[in-house]
Amino acid sequence: MPTQSPPTNRPRETASFAETALTLGGKSADEARRTGAIDTADDQVEALFAPEYQTVNSPVHRAVWDRGVPVDLFTSATPQTPPEVQRVMDDSIAVVQRHKQAGTLLNDEGKITENVLADLGSAGYWGLLVADEYGGAGAPFSSFAPFLTRMALIEPTVAGLASVHGCIGAVDPVRTFGNAEQKQRFLPGLADGSRLSAFALTEPCAGSDLTALRTTARLEGDHYVVNGEKLFITNVVPGRTIGLVCLIDPVGPPSRGGHEGPNSVPLGSRHLQAGEPAVLIVELPRQENENFQLRKYGLWALRRTYNRGIIFRDFRVPAENLLTPPRGDGLTIAYHGLNLGRVSLCANAAGTMRLMMANMIPWAKFRRTYGAPIITRELVERRLGELAGLVVACDALVAWCAGLIDRGYRGEMECIVAKIFGSEAQKHAAIEYYMKTHGGRSFLVGHNFGDNIHEYLAPCIYEGEGEMLGMGFFKSLVKHHGKTYFEPIGKALAAAGIRQPNPFNPAHAWALKNVALPYMKWMMARRLRPVAAAELPNMPKALREHAEYACDRIQRMALEISSTMSRFQLKLADRQCRMAELSQRCQDLITMLTTSMYGARQADTLVQDAADIMCQNLRQKLLGRRPSNHYFRRVTELGAAIADGQFRSIAGVEADAILMPYEQQPA
Repeated sequence: MPTQSPPTNRPRETASFAETALTLGGKSADEARRTGAIDTADDQVEALFAPEYQTVNSPVHRAVWDRGVPVDLFTSATPQTPPEVQRVMDDSIAVVQRHKQAGTLLNDEGKITENVLADLGSAGYWGLLVADEYGGAGAPFSSFAPFLTRMALIEPTVAGLASVHGCIGAVDPVRTFGNAEQKQRFLPGLADGSRLSAFALTEPCAGSDLTALRTTARLEGDHYVVNGEKLFITNVVPGRTIGLVCLIDPVGPPSRGGHEGPNSVPLGSRHLQAGEPAVLIVELPRQENENFQLRKYGLWALRRTYNRGIIFRDFRVPAENLLTPPRGDGLTIAYHGLNLGRVSLCANAAGTMRLMMANMIPWAKFRRTYGAPIITRELVERRLGELAGLVVACDALVAWCAGLIDRGYRGEMECIVAKIFGSEAQKHAAIEYYMKTHGGRSFLVGHNFGDNIHEYLAPCIYEGEGEMLGMGFFKSLVKHHGKTYFEPIGKALAAAGIRQPNPFNPAHAWALKNVALPYMKWMMARRLRPVAAAELPNMPKALREHAEYACDRIQRMALEISSTMSRFQLKLADRQCRMAELSQRCQDLITMLTTSMYGARQADTLVQDAADIMCQNLRQKLLGRRPSNHYFRRVTELGAAIADGQFRSIAGVEADAILMPYEQQPA
């Protein structure tokens, strides 16, 4: 849980960095306002955390902008899971295994049955992230996240539902932002599974642009009257408890004197203004009615759970269900839970890719070409070796991010790295390794690939589309640097009426004489001082080389990023391709460092080898080099060892039956 700073009731007096930059950069007032609203929500989430755990002190930010990489902050530890939490996890695994073996996992619609969900509730599954005082297990997130990998090995949808319920559903908003009465009222039911939850944020016209929300809540007496439509809401059926993001609708003529007036409603110790986002905890009726309906549509992904739209028409919600963050609004609440969901997504990918590997090996041993099983072919061995690298990197990112969250860090940028890598790794593994190894049989009905291809691809969109998130990562990375050095320059240029600054123009130089000096000092110091050597622990030679390379290149990115900011100035917001490219390089270096550090502390040499392969792949990508013969030898040796059953984390995983087997000819 975050360490919260004292709330403030002061009105917002200054524009955000993004709003100022866009305004000075010639954007419309509406675009500047909308972007500024998102930037302000981000600031409000930051304010929930003690300064030492905010973004400017996060591992990624410090690695890029400080002199010297804080290696200790990139080192994960094995979680210490309390016995009572471990018991809940083991019992939950047993529930899913029992139903899977009995053929009772899915209902007639192909969805996870209510009996399975109820049995998981009895085991304590839904209360893993709920404190024990409210009937939950109070699991550390560093135990919960890798447990989802374990659950995904049996049924990825059940693992995903734990994330929907506990991370982005109603559990995190209530436990983090609810008052004492709300926690007592909602958390016990969320813990025992009698009220499973979802989070209703997306709308037909509002996805990445959350400023386009249209669902409204109008205060009438002691209830809010809700009107609007939500879309793509996972785990929603009648009877669920949802966190609903909506806009406060005006309840009277505009106020003329400050925050209180007929167009504002109480929000804790302040008033929520008309048009401001808010979160209501909504208990959906057990059946649809004239005020609440579900919009049903065909959806290829999420096929084993219910994903529906929600339509509200004058739907009444008790006013006491409004969540009251110490500062901020509904977007603050929404942004907070997404980090947990992003790490959980990466954990699910680690389990799903293990399932792919476990199903590749039996087929590759069965399938023969030119008199020999394809498991002995280099191309198949390479696929297995590289797949292991992706799995270990996901494990590393999950362990690292979950540990940071438990330590109190916000972890915004770190969790974005995990989400993007995990979703892209799963997509790549499904198509390049799993599908190509199984050939045409991949598309048979009943084959794990053909039946689940949309499940493998859709995580690239969940919790924020990858490239959009990558730009969010970049904006978080440069925000403090821009506000410190470039915003004063931009304001000075605007005040002087200069649109295209020229440092050789005396008038321009004079206008910038006071504000440019701090940046020049920073830039010269960065250029003249050598890169600080990384203080690494004892590591295997290959992994140490990767860690040293990553630390060196991460530090060098500061000048390149700052030079890009200097070149494009206030037009940088329009250079999405450049921002995305810089962001991805930085993410790859962070993944390399995290994976090498994680691999180094593993006793299993096969895991160390997989980490080495992943880091070699990332370095080839960063340098634009072709794989060497040494790399091919190493990755195929790793693949052969995996084929021989030495990758212990898939031991005991039951592979699907081979479809359309044929009679083998004598060798």
